[in-house]
Parts: sequence; C-alpha cells; structure tokens
Amino acid sequence: MGVTMRGPYKRPGENEGEEEEEEEEEEEEEEEEEAAAAGHLAGAPEAEQRSEVDSDSDQEAEGIHGPGELVKDTLYLRSCQAHRVVPASCFLRQGSAPELNLRHRGLGPQGARALAFALNSNPCVKRLDLRDNGLCGAGAEALAGALSKSSSICDVDLSENQLGAVGAQAVCAALMVNPTMQKIQLAGNGLDEQAAPYLAELLLAHTGLKALDLSYNQLNDQAGEMLGPALAENTGLTELNINWNHLRGPGAVAFARALEANIFLRVLDISYNGFGDPGASAVGEALKTNNVLEELNMSNNRISAVGALSLGLGLRVNQTLRILVGAGAACSSFSLPLKFRWPVNFPSLVLPSHLPVDLSKAETCSRPLLALNLSTAPLWINPRCPGIPCEAKAALEF
Repeated sequence: MGVTMRGPYKRPGENEGEEEEEEEEEEEEEEEEEAAAAGHLAGAPEAEQRSEVDSDSDQEAEGIHGPGELVKDTLYLRSCQAHRVVPASCFLRQGSAPELNLRHRGLGPQGARALAFALNSNPCVKRLDLRDNGLCGAGAEALAGALSKSSSICDVDLSENQLGAVGAQAVCAALMVNPTMQKIQLAGNGLDEQAAPYLAELLLAHTGLKALDLSYNQLNDQAGEMLGPALAENTGLTELNINWNHLRGPGAVAFARALEANIFLRVLDISYNGFGDPGASAVGEALKTNNVLEELNMSNNRISAVGALSLGLGLRVNQTLRILVGAGAACSSFSLPLKFRWPVNFPSLVLPSHLPVDLSKAETCSRPLLALNLSTAPLWINPRCPGIPCEAKAALEF
C-alpha cells in the first residue's frame, strides 16, 4: 500500500498573501539594482579620470614604453633565456633613458653576453655603468663587440670587474675603433704591466678620448716606462687619474717626463704612488715647459723636503697650474729656504699637512693646511731648514 507525501496544510487564501509579499520583494530588489546601476554610470567619468591619473603616475614611475622599447626588452629577455641567466629588472625599468645604470648587479660573463646582444639594438644609451659586476676578461670580450659598434655610447664605467690584461686588451681594441667614446673608467681591475701595452696603444690611437681613470690598479715602474712615452704623444686626453698604483723609480720618472711634451692634459692625479724625490724632480722639470696643466695631485708620494724644493723650482716658472695638491708622507717637517715668489695667476695651493696656516708669520710647521691663497699671502720659508742643497738655495730670490 503506497503512501503519498504531502506538504503542511494551508488554509485557503494563505498562498495568495505569500505570493504578493514575494512579488513586492522582487520589485524592491529590481529598484535597488537599477539605482546601483545608475550610480555606477554617474560615477563612471570620475572613476575613469582616477584611472587615467593612476595610469599616468605608473607610466612616470616605470617609464613610457613604446614599440621600440618593447622590441628591445624582448630581445634582451630572449638573449637572457638563450644564455640561461636571470634578466636584470632594472634594465627593463630604465626604458630609453640616456644612462643605463647596472652597477652592483652581479651580471658575470654570461650576463654581459646577454646584455651585449641587447645593446646592439639600443641607440638611446649614452652612458653605460657596469661597475662591480664580476665581468672578468670573458665579460669584457663579450661587451667589446657592442662597444666597438655603438654610435651613441660615449661614457663607460667598467671599474671593479677584475678585467685583468685580457679584459684590458678587449676593451682597448674596441675603443680604438669607436671615435665616439670620450670617457672610460677602468679603476680597480688588477691592471699591471701586462695590460700597459694595450693602454699605451689606446693613448696613441684614440684622439677623441677625453677622460681616463686607471686608479686603484697595479701599474708599476715597468708600466710607467710604457705609458710615459704614449702620454707624451697623446693628442686628446684632458683628464687622467692614475692614483693608488705602483709607479716608482724609473717608471715614475719616465711618466713625469711625459708632461714636458704633452699639450692637452689639464687635470692629472698621480697621488698614492711612489714617485719619491726623483719623480718630484722630474715633475718640477716638466712644469717648467708645460703650459697647459691646470690641476695636479701628487700627494702621498714619499716626497721629502728635497723633492718638494725641486718641484717648487718648476712651479716658480710655470704660469698655468692653478691647483696643486702635494703632501710628502716622508716629511716629518717641511720648510723651504728664503722667500718664494709665486706667479700671480697661481691662486690656490695645497701643501704638506705639516705647514702652518699663516706662512707669512711662522717658520715652524704645526697646524694642517688645506688650502692657501698665494695671491694674498706670501710664502716665507726657513733658511735654516736642513737637507736643502746650497745650489737650490741660490736659485731662489729674496
């Protein structure tokens, strides 16, 4: 016997009331939806305006990427994939900026290969900063092709990349065929006498190079003997930084003598080497004939009072040098004999730190001196200073 299941019992007319209530609820929901839609449409222009502002700010922060930049980015990403390296996100963010700053990114040789491929298709970069990326010689060789072909890059920083002689050879060869290059920084790359021939060849061949940084390397006396003659024949370099190297002995003298023939160099930093008194004397002789050098830093070169006097004899004749920074680390005291008459157009001089500030009243050396305006303060020197040759004393005027 089958059982029929039925719902709860309802009185007549009860269902009609419930249906009316449901219809009213549905109508209210429809009205709310219409109101919400109307509000959304009314606020649409404002929302679009906010969206445009946000989009503009994002473009300003990330750079506006045009079709050419998308092609460049695509080439770089494909190159990174081919060389199995992680892409540098900062490369993608910088867009078409004239300066590409990738310092401290740990690119390595493989990263340099991927970057070189992308640089070939990027005509916007004028300054390339790859400092401290562990490129080594292999990375420099990979970049050499891009540097030799680029018509836009004129300033490159490859400092602190352990390039060595192999990297120096590759970079110098690339720069010699690229006349647009004006500034190159090779500081802290372990460059020694084996790299010197390539650097000398660069100085002889590249007439468009204006600034060269070879600081914090291992260029010794042998390197100085090779770089000196090349610097003498150079016809374009205006600024050279070769501080914190090992230039000493005959190499320092050969390098200093280059200043006699060079007629372009205006700023030279040879501080923290080992020029000593022979090197200082050679610089002094060169300054007698050099009429272009304006700034010279030869501090911390083991120059005694004798060497400083030899340098001073050259300064007495020189008419163009404006700034001299010189501190003899070997000097426990420093005072020159007699009154020194300096050229009127030699406005500032930085002398050994042992000198007093007021040289017109003091004969002993006590307080440190940072700068001295010789156009207003005459330089008085102590005639009782030991170690000064008699012939040098006679060469000066009272």
